[in-house]
Amino acid sequence: DDTPHVPNEDLGEEEVLSIISNLTHIIKLVFPSTKVYSALGNHDYHPKSQLPPVQNNIYEQTAQLWQGWLEPESQTTFRTGGYYTENLLNRPGYRIVVLNTNLYYDQNKVTENIDDPAGQFNWADQVLTEAANNKEKVYIIGHVPPGFFEKKRNKPWFRPNFNKRYLELIQKHHSLIIGQFFGHHHTDSFRMFYSSEGSPISTMFLTPGVTPWKTTLPGVIDGANNPGIRVFEYDTQTLLVKDMVTYYLNLTHANVAQARWEKEYRFTESFRVPDASPASMHQAVERMASDRCYLQKYYEFNSVNYDLTECNSDCRVDHVCAAREVDFERYEHCLEKERASSTGVAMLSVLSVVISIVWASC
Repeated sequence: DDTPHVPNEDLGEEEVLSIISNLTHIIKLVFPSTKVYSALGNHDYHPKSQLPPVQNNIYEQTAQLWQGWLEPESQTTFRTGGYYTENLLNRPGYRIVVLNTNLYYDQNKVTENIDDPAGQFNWADQVLTEAANNKEKVYIIGHVPPGFFEKKRNKPWFRPNFNKRYLELIQKHHSLIIGQFFGHHHTDSFRMFYSSEGSPISTMFLTPGVTPWKTTLPGVIDGANNPGIRVFEYDTQTLLVKDMVTYYLNLTHANVAQARWEKEYRFTESFRVPDASPASMHQAVERMASDRCYLQKYYEFNSVNYDLTECNSDCRVDHVCAAREVDFERYEHCLEKERASSTGVAMLSVLSVVISIVWASC
């Protein structure tokens, strides 16, 4: 998202385009020689979240603003649907697919009764099929993720039919997908994808927001975050994600002293895994499910060290099931299973007074 999260009446199409233009200019100024792959957010349109499956002025004007970043073929699909694909710069055999998942957002009334908005599912399937034929590996980026929000039980982002199709797309093409990178939540989290046999096949990394926005979703308690910036480390030969390092700005300290960006955590160190592969991410979520110490670490990282309260048994169920299950039915089954087992986990809450003592052991 580029624009402030304010009511529609406080913004207009001209203001939205002006903000996108300003941020594009800043990125080009600071990183003049860097190739940028950018995805639209649900607030990068007016009215917010109502991104259409057809050509429109905002797609057109944004394509012009991003002309230096988009290849001619990318500009064509971006103008008609807000999505595109390109070969990664100077990396033969590697491709990026940039999706407009705002088309699948359950708040988008424009696409409510459309089977395949802007033909994006069909297009993505064709692109990934061709990539497989060409023996390419693929990164996928987007904004609104599938699955559920970890801070509010049973809160999905996609409509059910879109969620199902996205999951099927990843399961079909997982062998060439080496990373999925999304946002929207403003929180630090991830989503696991599994094969029909239950093996971890892909991970979607959800990057925390730079803006310290507090969610307005009903039922979410204190859903704010410190500003965070995520740096991915990757194997320079295979482009597989090796690790993640998150930096943050502690607003409490910044409001009484000088603002200072500092390292928050390194994923492999904090969760004691060898890398950020699907197998390691699966190991991390299972440690969160079974070990209160890892759960509390994850919970504090989730808000970028803003909410340091204890993650209780209900909190544990919400976070574990959101990270583990993207599929709607499997998510419900996870809730039932983890609620049943939470009694035993809750008994561990009496040990909360000694969490600082055992912290170093996890």
